[in-house]
Amino acid sequence: MRSSQIEVMLSPVNEFAPSYLSLLRSGELTRRVEALEALLERCTVCPLDCGNNRLQDELARCYSGRLPIVSSYTAHFGEEPALTGTRGAGNIFFGNCNLRCVYCQNYQISQAHKEQIKNQITHERLAEMMLELQTRGCHNINFVSPTHFAPQMARAILLAAEKGLRLPIVYNTNSYDSVEVLKLLDGIVDVYLPDLKYAEDEAGFLYSKVRSYREVSRAAIAEMHRQTGEAVFDDAGLLKRGLVIRLLVLPNDLGGLRESLKWIHDELGARVMVSLMAQYYPTNVAGTNQRYTLLSRRISESEWMRAQAALEEFGMEEGWLQEYDGAAFYYRPDFNDAETPFRDVRDFVAPTS
Repeated sequence: MRSSQIEVMLSPVNEFAPSYLSLLRSGELTRRVEALEALLERCTVCPLDCGNNRLQDELARCYSGRLPIVSSYTAHFGEEPALTGTRGAGNIFFGNCNLRCVYCQNYQISQAHKEQIKNQITHERLAEMMLELQTRGCHNINFVSPTHFAPQMARAILLAAEKGLRLPIVYNTNSYDSVEVLKLLDGIVDVYLPDLKYAEDEAGFLYSKVRSYREVSRAAIAEMHRQTGEAVFDDAGLLKRGLVIRLLVLPNDLGGLRESLKWIHDELGARVMVSLMAQYYPTNVAGTNQRYTLLSRRISESEWMRAQAALEEFGMEEGWLQEYDGAAFYYRPDFNDAETPFRDVRDFVAPTS
């Protein structure tokens, strides 16, 4: 996993135009937005298929109705270097989530549920946030936990594009996504940044409270890979289009990391970019509920070394590693401070050499 190989493999581009601009000009973007919004009437926006009428603000699993919920938006320096660059990724943190991960570091906003209604905004306001982040110099618009708000996100992109948005769109997801929805996002999203949390359904049900995580996530990531093709970087090394699969190393190998890497290698290829993450720490209920004892500690250095060895075993050489020492302490956000929930981590995530 050498950064120099990325430079050889990928041809940089001097200028990049997000695909949603051509969809806007042709009228296709409007059609896609309307198709996505139609899914809200009997909600099938994610694979849970709750069937509630979100256009009438009927609430179900994600506690989210017609309008988007934004808990924070800010320039963020804790993503991969090709996304943060020198001026940060333009992160927009949606409230609530379709998963219930017992160790979620963003649990203050992802699992506050009804409390998050105070952060409900209009589509127009969401578009304004995107344009503001662009004005502040952010390199992209990075939607965090967008799955349950994919239609609202698309509507806001349409509105912002009409007013001059020109940044790549990053879809930063837990991978419990509908393939139907992802196909409607083809050309709207430029960079997919999915977590691949578990290799087995049992872990997905126990630790994130969803069924069939393995099948759903793999189908979703395969579709993301189909859409993005080979990654595109600019002259400054910023990722403009592509797929980066995040693998968070869990204690006691509860995620089945080697199995996930084998699937990536066998189904998507060894050149897919992987981001191996050491930042796990027992937060939310993972550190307090005895049911989750196996998640009640940070990963050990030997567990981290085994994860790196699995990368080498499958020849996965494109992407990034987090540094092991102290990694978790940078990722303890406090969303009571909506403007700056994270500490400055611009020197933390780095390409391997």
